[in-house]
Amino acid sequence: MSRSARIGAPSRRPPSRAPGLETWRGRFITKQALFEEKNPPMPRLTDTERQELLSALDGWTLVEGRDAIHKRYVFDDFNAAFGWMTRVALVAEPMNHHPEWFNVYNKVDVTLSTHDAKGLTRRDVELAQRMDQLAAGVTKKG
Repeated sequence: MSRSARIGAPSRRPPSRAPGLETWRGRFITKQALFEEKNPPMPRLTDTERQELLSALDGWTLVEGRDAIHKRYVFDDFNAAFGWMTRVALVAEPMNHHPEWFNVYNKVDVTLSTHDAKGLTRRDVELAQRMDQLAAGVTKKG
């Protein structure tokens, strides 16, 4: 067969998938949709869980007007603050849980709430605990 005859012939290979797509149960799906399919949204904290879990978090406060928690971290300088944010990002990404945060020089204000659940979930508590662990020894004292 000549080269020119092969150019217009249909390919026997399956179509390539676009970047960012995975195959799940015989269909193409985005990585975000795949995560959501394998990890359904978490339920909001019950009143009992809220009392038990939130009281164990050091320095976190409830945000007025929404179901969220907030904490300000203060570091020695910008490099320490940004380095901590990078370490948190590496923990948060596999959890598919992304903090709302604001950084100015050595301060990082963090707000946590699970948007899919429209409020606080165990995922917020877990990320708050990990943030505190990562900040231990690198934040300024009181």
